[in-house]
Amino acid sequence: MFETITATNLTLHDIETKFNLQFSEDEQFFREWLDDLPIIINDLERQRLDKLKAGYLNNIKYQMLENTVKMVVLAPLLYLAYLYIPPFHIESEKLV
Repeated sequence: MFETITATNLTLHDIETKFNLQFSEDEQFFREWLDDLPIIINDLERQRLDKLKAGYLNNIKYQMLENTVKMVVLAPLLYLAYLYIPPFHIESEKLV
């Protein structure tokens, strides 16, 4: 008999534990994601993106709610993309 687990109750940590899966950092895995990129990033940008990736990978193993995703991924990406400086600005949702 098989055990049915709904996806809403499953985390990446659960999958790694139950099925003995391992994360691969091999850059040749899905190479098409890296080939022929339209822009080139410098060493400092690469270091910042690597830190962002490490933070994301650390948190993705457990349930990440919307506010966590905003804090861990979205806000740092907007900062790295210079979208917090003029002529850009952000606005929060209006309270209802």
